Parts: sequence; C-alpha cells; structure tokens
Amino acid sequence: MAVITGASSGIGAATARRLATEGFHVVAAARRADRLATLVEEIRAGGGQATAVSADVTSDAEVAALADAVTTLPGEVTLLVNNAGGALGMDPVESASVEDWRWMYEVNVAGTLRVTQSLLPALEASGAGTVVVLGSTAAQIVYEGGAGYTAAKHAQAALTETLRLELCGRPIRVIEIDPGMVRTDEFALNRFGGDEQRAAAVYAGVANPLVAEDIADCVAWCATRPHHVNVDRLVVRPLAQAAQHKVHRVQ
Repeated sequence: MAVITGASSGIGAATARRLATEGFHVVAAARRADRLATLVEEIRAGGGQATAVSADVTSDAEVAALADAVTTLPGEVTLLVNNAGGALGMDPVESASVEDWRWMYEVNVAGTLRVTQSLLPALEASGAGTVVVLGSTAAQIVYEGGAGYTAAKHAQAALTETLRLELCGRPIRVIEIDPGMVRTDEFALNRFGGDEQRAAAVYAGVANPLVAEDIADCVAWCATRPHHVNVDRLVVRPLAQAAQHKVHRVQ
C-alpha cells in the first residue's frame, strides 16, 4: 500500500496513477475531497486499487485520522510519498509576508514531519518500508525572491537527511527527490495568487519543462528498486535548465 499526500492534483495525482499501475493500493490524501473522488474513480476504472482520504497535512487531528484510516485497509503500508507542499509569493526578504513564510514552513516541513511520524510504525511493521520526500532544487540553492520557499525546502531536506541517519539499521528507506522546473496546473498559479500571466512567465520560452508524469516516473523507479537499494537524493531537471539560474529560453 502506498500513501500519497497532496494527491488531488499535479505531481501527487500523477504519482497516484503511476503507482497504481505498479500494483500498489494507492491511498490518495489531500484536502479537496471532490478531486480525490474523481482520481480514485479513474484509477479503479483502469483496474487499479485506490482509496481517498481527505486530510490536511497542517492539521494534527486530520493526519491522525489519515493514519487511522490506513489501518482499516487490507495489506501493509510499504510506501509513503510526502508530496504535499507549495510556494507563496516571490517577494524580497525586506518586504516578504510572515504569514506566507509560516504557511510554507507549515505545509512543507511540519506537514512532512506530521505524516511521517504518524505512518512510521506501519512502515516499520511491514519490514520493507520506504519514505519518499518530494523536495526541490530550491533545497540546494537560493535565489532572489525565493527566500521563504528555499528556506522551507532547505529545512525539509535537513529533516529528510536526519531521518535517514536516525533510521539506519531499521527496515525503512528514506529517499529525497528534488525536481527543478516542473510545469503543473497549479504550482506557479498558487505561488502568484492566481495571476495567470506571472505564472506563465515562469515557463516562457522553455520548450520542454518537466511535467508531473516525469516526476511520478522518478518516484516509481526509486520505490520499486530492490529494498537494499536506497536512492538518497535524486535531482531531476529539464534539459533546458542547466542550473537554478541557467535556463535556455527560445524566442
């Protein structure tokens, strides 16, 4: 069984679809129950197994309810994909919103912590557990206007690396996947408060940015390696993005 947070859209939804084809019973968790219901119906129609659980990773009670719901399902939990996260704003440090920073830390860092803590007992009991954390190349380098998001992703990476050290000797792999430029329906749009022009400008001139299915493929590959193989960190960018600050754009 695979539990995926932030599964209502983008990378989370694509990962749920992909893992279902790999034979996992997918537990799709997110806030938007209507989208989860549609996703689960689609997976089941394709012959896969899926269950929707409405949960907000910033809520202790809802994460606890998610863990309880998982225990009622048949089979063992062998995979957790901590995908829920996001960015708000591109303001410089001197004028950034403290509330935006607080939200980014809460969903990216504390959310990962809550869900991981709640499911670690089940993952360990399986004898072959895997924790995947969807980070970002923002966890490795900073950029102007991105201090809040890069701070949160650096913290999430520190959590992930520390968890791997602390679980050494126990049957749980810890894998970090750090995508670069991925074009999804909502990430940039949410970051810029629904401003479609600013969101589109991020990808302007980039012939082939990554898409959600590319990252889902990475998750599936890491998760389906023999259990003694731990992919500590997988960094993936589109060909056009040589580095965070170096992107080839066509006119």
